[in-house]
Amino acid sequence: MAAADNDESLMAEVEGQLPALVAGVRKLELMRMLSGPEDKSDAIVSIHPGMGGVDAQDFAEILMRMYLRWCERKGFKTEILEHQPGDQAGIKDVSFTVTGPNAYGFLRSENGVHRLIRISPFDANARRQTSFAAVFVVPDLDDDIGDIEIRTEDLKVDTYRASGAGGQHVNKTESAVRFTHLPSGIVVTCQQERSQHKNRALAMKMLRGRLYEKARQEKEAAFESAYGGSNKSDIDMGSQIRSYTMSPYTLVKDERSEHKVTQVDKVLDGDLDELIEAYLLMKANRKAAAEKPAS
Repeated sequence: MAAADNDESLMAEVEGQLPALVAGVRKLELMRMLSGPEDKSDAIVSIHPGMGGVDAQDFAEILMRMYLRWCERKGFKTEILEHQPGDQAGIKDVSFTVTGPNAYGFLRSENGVHRLIRISPFDANARRQTSFAAVFVVPDLDDDIGDIEIRTEDLKVDTYRASGAGGQHVNKTESAVRFTHLPSGIVVTCQQERSQHKNRALAMKMLRGRLYEKARQEKEAAFESAYGGSNKSDIDMGSQIRSYTMSPYTLVKDERSEHKVTQVDKVLDGDLDELIEAYLLMKANRKAAAEKPAS
């Protein structure tokens, strides 16, 4: 209307209001995307290398750094629970907590297999290598969220000497803990603390989160199937949720939302908001469409 009347002062006033309006709409969209009872919870992130040998272990460490940088940008607090360095480079396993508003709500978008395509820095012939790593994100649940029962008879508990950094006490006592949940086959380990009691408590939190996430995904299975989703869990070709291509071109593609970003270096440096929000928006739109009554 201002443009039609050639009212420059009104046009300037409207333009000045746009940033606040855009911010308000974005806030409402985020509230819609993060409306689940568990979304406000803190998160526990675990990363495991898959196919690709030393390149996969290096990729797992790259992903760890990417998430830690993203958390730093968001002002989230992180704490390493489990860290096993690779034989030559990278890591074999890592788990860490993320504490901050809607940490799980945001990071649940990262659940799945990630793929990296690049010229291998470990190949003397500088050949292109495809490597994989799996990311598991579960909520760090409060006791009043989720109906998760872990029976003693369903749990196999192993203790062992921790490896890596930690001082003489860590390496000379069986402070590390491994829980195997027999009905589901889920295994969690924790060796970060000097106290076996503390490691048991942390491992139980990790297991409870994994079981909750498993139950949540099973409830969504029928919905995902109807909308072309995938329940693949193998850490190899064809199962990836996101691909990071560094050669022969640069591109990050989320295979679920089809969202693409060309600045792969920025993404791997923790600039994840665009990809995360694109996925969450897609999920929110699908849910809204599924719940819409038929006309």
